[in-house]
Amino acid sequence: MFQRLAVSAILIWAATVLTAAADVLDRAAIAERIAPPMTLGEQITEDGVYQLLNSGGAEAGYVFQTEPMAPLPGFSGAAINVLVVLDLDGRFLDVRLLTHNEPIFVSGLGPAPFHAFFEQYRGHSISETLVVGTPYGVGDGGGQLVYLDGVTKATASVRIAHESILAATLQVARSKMRGVSAGKPPAPAPDHDEDLDWQALVDQGIAANLRVTNAEVQTLFAGTIWEFDDALALDAPDAPYLDLWAVDVGPPAIARAVLNPGTVETLARFREISGDDEPILLIEAGRHGLVSEDFVRNTAPAWIGMTQDGLPVALRDADLLIDLNAKLPERLQDARAMILRTDRRLGFDPTRPWVLEVQAVREHGMFQPETGSVTLTLEHSTPERFFTQPESAARSRSPFEVAIWNRRHDLIALGVFLAVLLPALLIFQSRLAGLAAFTPVRLGVLALVLGFVGWWGQGQLSIVTPLAALQAGLAGGSLAFLLYDPFSLLIWGGAVLGFVLWGRGLFCGWLCPFGALQEFAHHVGRLLRLPQVKVPARWDARLKWLKYAVLAALVWVTVAIPAQLDRAAEVEPFKTAITTFFLREWYYAAYALFWVFLGMVLFKGFCRYVCPLGALMAIGGALRLRRWIPRRAECGTPCQLCRVECQYGAIEKTGQVVYSECFQCLDCVKIHDDARLCVPLRLDARRDRRAAQIAGHPNAGAATVAQ
Repeated sequence: MFQRLAVSAILIWAATVLTAAADVLDRAAIAERIAPPMTLGEQITEDGVYQLLNSGGAEAGYVFQTEPMAPLPGFSGAAINVLVVLDLDGRFLDVRLLTHNEPIFVSGLGPAPFHAFFEQYRGHSISETLVVGTPYGVGDGGGQLVYLDGVTKATASVRIAHESILAATLQVARSKMRGVSAGKPPAPAPDHDEDLDWQALVDQGIAANLRVTNAEVQTLFAGTIWEFDDALALDAPDAPYLDLWAVDVGPPAIARAVLNPGTVETLARFREISGDDEPILLIEAGRHGLVSEDFVRNTAPAWIGMTQDGLPVALRDADLLIDLNAKLPERLQDARAMILRTDRRLGFDPTRPWVLEVQAVREHGMFQPETGSVTLTLEHSTPERFFTQPESAARSRSPFEVAIWNRRHDLIALGVFLAVLLPALLIFQSRLAGLAAFTPVRLGVLALVLGFVGWWGQGQLSIVTPLAALQAGLAGGSLAFLLYDPFSLLIWGGAVLGFVLWGRGLFCGWLCPFGALQEFAHHVGRLLRLPQVKVPARWDARLKWLKYAVLAALVWVTVAIPAQLDRAAEVEPFKTAITTFFLREWYYAAYALFWVFLGMVLFKGFCRYVCPLGALMAIGGALRLRRWIPRRAECGTPCQLCRVECQYGAIEKTGQVVYSECFQCLDCVKIHDDARLCVPLRLDARRDRRAAQIAGHPNAGAATVAQ
């Protein structure tokens, strides 16, 4: 009966998840979030832009949500919805996170650092070049970048949230402050083709050049303290300081004219993965260069910026190795080249004029030098014939599809791993347990779980997920967040399948990264010859109920004081040990390390006695349809070997297996099938030998000698 109810509950849960959808705030909910004396005015656009009114009722700015205007899929596949309050000058008055489904913040770091990230926007202007990260060297002084601190272990989610804010805010700024249509920008036309060479690009203005001599830069610094700080400029005034070429290589025909075939193929693969990014090739043959010696790949270059319609365009290194076309002029063959990427979803239109800005930087003084810069500009655009307007009617992929695509490589690897592990445990269980190298094989699997599933894939399951589902169900909210982390969802699927075939053992014994870490700690303790703590059977039985009490307490917190759930869930050290790799506040790290070090002397103490997720897995194990551990009539009476050897205390004196405490280590299976270890088999063999001796079997003597 219980099994049928459990199966029905799972089916209802799955149906609810598949039909769930996220909502944006209505007008009343937005109005509640506007700080006095400001108030929310009328809606002025179809995509949800509202007036911001001051205390006198006059228009003071704009209020909007990012999801309706710029539904950029997050790391989870779902859009991150942020409320933005902007004044008439384009300055951020408030930026507040509304809804998201990013796994790292849902079941990892918690929401606090994500909320704190958005507080940094206040006071900044959309006319500033805002980037997520930190300055990477003193050599980048004089750059125009404004840095926002990211969140460790959540770079992708934070960057996407930032781009969502920029995309929506730039739409409002262009349409309301610049009078520019905020329509969807064109993309490179994949079918357009023509035969071009470098000279054709130059003649048609497709390749734009900015050439500045030392003397011209010297003139720009004239009258400043930096006027005489560039000896090379003073010695060779007519020499080129900057000889910069800019080419939009998004259109394939243009890319073939400036890049060699190998780089063209690399760029094509880049476009397949990052189809919304426009690649801009820069070639610099002067002495200025493109980046400082401290530049970090795949970040925003501090010396180079871009604007369109007077508003900044976000640029970032595409991190591509570049070989230029061999037919380019000889002076460009040894020039420095890099491809920058900008997201067209942020409003960049390559067919309309845009301005490339290059900072010429000088330093004055030897100790704590003062940095000054001047801006060199190049205006450019690419002919419209190379681009096409995207069809608005084209079906966009669902967040779940986007999430799967974003993690397709990890999902394939995880799928292969599960496709090998599950049949091995189901079909070849006895042969696997009987391997002479079973322990190294098991430790190898656990190393893969800890390294790939845990630290790399961030697939550590947590009690937070089912409790968040409970919380959403009680509040009538959406369960769609369960779909937005397909990597963890696949592991949940494996765990549920394990309920039916083995009970809790599949996840707790083979798929839990923290459980793997605990087991490695045990082996390290044995190698160090540390004394091992053996909990008396009576106390072992009592302590095993503790995890159910912890689970019940967390359920109570979820229902009674849901705001404290994230803090209460810290009873799990998973977030610290696996999600952040111990890079948290010292007390969280100390708590997680306590359980790791305790595991060196007490075998998997957290897993056996405290883990609320383990308690839930044990309850889910009631779905088990078979007794998969073989037993003999002699098990328990008189043989107690398996019970004594079981480090989990999952075998009773009667010989019966307590599957709710079984971690599927296969030690008892190995004993059961090994004639050298299993006491009943050894006794049977001894009786057979004695019977053969009594019967006068001709081989009995030889057998006795061999013994």
